[in-house]
Amino acid sequence: MDRHDAVLARYDRQMRRGAVADGPGARVEHVGGVVRQTAGHGGWNGVLWSDLDTATADAAVAEQVRHFTSLGREFEWKLYGHDMPADLGDRLLAAGFVREPAETLMVAPAAGLRDLEVELPAGVELREVTDADGVELAVRGYGRAFGTDGSWLREHLLTQLSSERRTVVAVVATADGEPVGSSRLELAPGRDFAGLWSGGTVPEWRGRGLYRASLAFRARLAAERGHRFLQVDALPTSRPILERLGFTALSTTTPFLYRPRTPGRVR
Repeated sequence: MDRHDAVLARYDRQMRRGAVADGPGARVEHVGGVVRQTAGHGGWNGVLWSDLDTATADAAVAEQVRHFTSLGREFEWKLYGHDMPADLGDRLLAAGFVREPAETLMVAPAAGLRDLEVELPAGVELREVTDADGVELAVRGYGRAFGTDGSWLREHLLTQLSSERRTVVAVVATADGEPVGSSRLELAPGRDFAGLWSGGTVPEWRGRGLYRASLAFRARLAAERGHRFLQVDALPTSRPILERLGFTALSTTTPFLYRPRTPGRVR
């Protein structure tokens, strides 16, 4: 087994098959060849891993639909390029899921990224969110960067701040006190991988190094907390940047979404 295969096998074992709940009120369940997370309002609901074949796939898919729709939850089936059976994506579509654009699962050593020392523009500060005021800045930065409502993020981060075991760290970039970027680092206790999520910069500040600076900031936080690898689901626009910084592609991941009448949240 080469290093690529070994790291992918470790990722599957720790972050998918051995997943831990990503926040208070969420639970991870192993049911009929599927590992899923069920969360409350504002949390992420979905299938993280499956061990299926052509004889068991359709029944397993139907069971997940029954489970989450009975709770009124929107949920995501994270399908990886190496998952079986090979036609699982087609089976999900036939069951009523909607396929989102594919992303690339990429990893890098948390302490070994290249060319990340970036001098921030004058007046810009990066900091970890540690209080309710910081949460509001991060939510505003997220909303401006992605052009979407960040209400779910407010609830998610406030819940994390009040938890004894924080699994999410938010980072906010401010310019003269105003938010110009927002990002998250997800930390699974006892796991080698830390996840990079929702790194965004407001339009007028793009192209000035904030994305790389945020990545470097989160890499240091991950290394300080004992995580060996950074992991990111990269869009096609981000993959070349991440490759130049030392990230390696392990697989692809495609979100398949199922939306009942009462929506929840996807990552």
